[in-house]
Amino acid sequence: MKKVLIILSFSLLLLFFAPQFAEGQCSICTKTAQQLGEKPAQGLNEGILYLLFTPLAIGGYIGYRWWRSNKSA
Repeated sequence: MKKVLIILSFSLLLLFFAPQFAEGQCSICTKTAQQLGEKPAQGLNEGILYLLFTPLAIGGYIGYRWWRSNKSA
């Protein structure tokens, strides 16, 4: 239980602080964002990271459920 709590707290910590340091833009998006200005570029980057997080969270949940069902069998 302690291990799960540590992993959960680390995941939440990354969720809140990682978007400030991560850049999810390709070269074309970066060039377009530079023309828009600082605030729209930051919003575009956060939107890309948000869209990236959703399928990864769903895949992680499915993988966890699969691992848990195989572990008990």
